[in-house]
Amino acid sequence: MRFTTALMAAAGVAAIAATPANAYEAAAAQTKAGSFIGASAGVPPPGIYMFNQVYTFQGNLAGPVTKTVGNKVGAQGFVDVQGFLFVPGWTFLGATYDALIVQPFVAQSLGAPFNTQSSGMFNTYIVPIELSWMLGESGFAVKTGLGIYVPDGTKTGVAGTGNVGSPYWTFQPEIIVSYLADGWNLSAAIYGEFNTASTVTGYTTGNILHADFTATKTVGKWTFGPVAYYQGQITKDKSSAFYGNAILNANKYDIWAVGGLIGYDFGVASLSLWGTQEVSAKASGSTVGGPVDQSAIPQGFTVFATLSYRLWAPDEPAPTPKRPMIHK
Repeated sequence: MRFTTALMAAAGVAAIAATPANAYEAAAAQTKAGSFIGASAGVPPPGIYMFNQVYTFQGNLAGPVTKTVGNKVGAQGFVDVQGFLFVPGWTFLGATYDALIVQPFVAQSLGAPFNTQSSGMFNTYIVPIELSWMLGESGFAVKTGLGIYVPDGTKTGVAGTGNVGSPYWTFQPEIIVSYLADGWNLSAAIYGEFNTASTVTGYTTGNILHADFTATKTVGKWTFGPVAYYQGQITKDKSSAFYGNAILNANKYDIWAVGGLIGYDFGVASLSLWGTQEVSAKASGSTVGGPVDQSAIPQGFTVFATLSYRLWAPDEPAPTPKRPMIHK
């Protein structure tokens, strides 16, 4: 298995805040939809790995807000991600252990009539534990883990939401089921976001569900195949007195996207590219505009590029010296 399929599991974690910070507490998920595309339940050999990822999102606002502002409000995001994967070679309950730390940097903008721009460091993403089980010789594998967003990103404004950082913690449990045999990576990654209340305003964004799907085939050094994702908010926001108990963002939204992935293994490093087009985006439930629903969600296309490589590998054990033959 190409080790990039494991590395991409934590890449692309930054969110695109596609609504004005002075009007909405939380505009999007912490994890970019589709971030686990290309990932699998496998784990590379022991070592320390690094991945560099850049991606761009280009789209427009969708949802009931378009009845007020029109359907040509551009939403753009540019993200640079630096991440490290640690595979110490430990096992626990028959599973292989690994851990990750990821630091995204984000630049984003929203067009007229909002005309907002922001850039800075996004919340750091750490995964203190992932466990991966290979199910015998069947080719099937299962991985589970827990990711945490630390509220250390760039924050401005009276509500702490005027830049790309978020003033709250996010806990992200994950499970990935894969079939990995004969060059195939058939994977479904299910993960959720559970947010604490804002340390500034007390507002709490509802729980968000992600489902990313990969169906790629590796032939020689090339990997290619279709991909897709779903993202949706499955519980309601909890407002606070700071906002007069108004629900500032969509209480529910659903996004579906389809696309394709291509990758090449250079030996010392692997490069993967994938793109997706969001074919459906719906949002509802905001009460910030009174009786007029002002829910919004960005809808557009994303292009990812990921370069991954091993920084360090443990020394192989020295060969056991052969005993000299004894002759009479």
